Amino acid sequence: MALTELHGVTNASADPFAEVIEHRFTFSQQILGARFRFEGNNQALVDVAQATYAGLPRHQLPVEAPEFRIELRLLPRRSGSTQGEPPPVRMQSGAGLLCGVMDASNYVVLAPGQRRALIVASADMLDEPYHLRYEMIEFAVFVLATRGLGLVPLHGACVGRGGRGVLVLGASGAGKSTLALHSMLRGLDFLAEDAVFVRPESLLATGVANFLHVQADALGFIDDDGARRWIGESPVIRRRSGVAKFEADLRLGRFKVAPQPLELTAAVFVSREPAAGARLVNRLAVNDAASRLVADQPYASTQPGWRCFEERLTRRGVHELKRGRHPGDSVDALLTLLA
Repeated sequence: MALTELHGVTNASADPFAEVIEHRFTFSQQILGARFRFEGNNQALVDVAQATYAGLPRHQLPVEAPEFRIELRLLPRRSGSTQGEPPPVRMQSGAGLLCGVMDASNYVVLAPGQRRALIVASADMLDEPYHLRYEMIEFAVFVLATRGLGLVPLHGACVGRGGRGVLVLGASGAGKSTLALHSMLRGLDFLAEDAVFVRPESLLATGVANFLHVQADALGFIDDDGARRWIGESPVIRRRSGVAKFEADLRLGRFKVAPQPLELTAAVFVSREPAAGARLVNRLAVNDAASRLVADQPYASTQPGWRCFEERLTRRGVHELKRGRHPGDSVDALLTLLA
């Protein structure tokens, strides 16, 4: 789909941010070390952004905190639309713009150089807040912060304490979220479970500590009755892969979230393979660690700060964490890396 086919863009040179919206609704929040201002023509659409990011810790990075503006425009419900999973996002770029397009009524246009983004959604997307949040609003926030703050964006989790953190990596389903959950049950600070953003020079990591996603089979390993009940009563979301997970809101105050960015002291690759003996964690050789990082993070490894990040992290230590008899055993292994 060409950019000229999208609503509100009449020709290839048109400014997608030029339209003036009356009765503007706004919401501002410090996210990933920067100030984000959401402005919309509909309160319900702005409410989705607010429900996603309100109440987060105000992380600060050792750089000037810019302000990013995200315009939210609600279009009428698509004719013939039905509830269900919307089309997948297709990426396009050109002329300094980056676009994520579901269809002609649902798309994101980003201008990183202007620190601005436009999100257009049809009213029926309000029936699918999960996809609206993660594939449109989160996409805009993450790209703007990555480009504007010089961060390396990683698919992984991060927990820690005392200002120090461990980056948790691994394939989908390896157990990153379960490890993050049991780390919080042991009193560690939660930074993020799915997306971690790192300043390559300092290895300071930030993230969005709003939700934790846990599959139902993980509840059997939770000894805390209150925590098990709280997660089990949380809403259920369904990934595009078909996997269903509880979405527990961490801002309700049951667990500790990292009040400031964490300095990475190590990284671990979570393995599904059970440990042969008592030792669960083993440090990888530098060359092995570097190649595994690239293979695990194909997008991040193309970013400008990757080389610096890779060199500094491999010096700190990249490990493989094999599975113990109980998730708590893996937390014990992480604690040795935070000592």
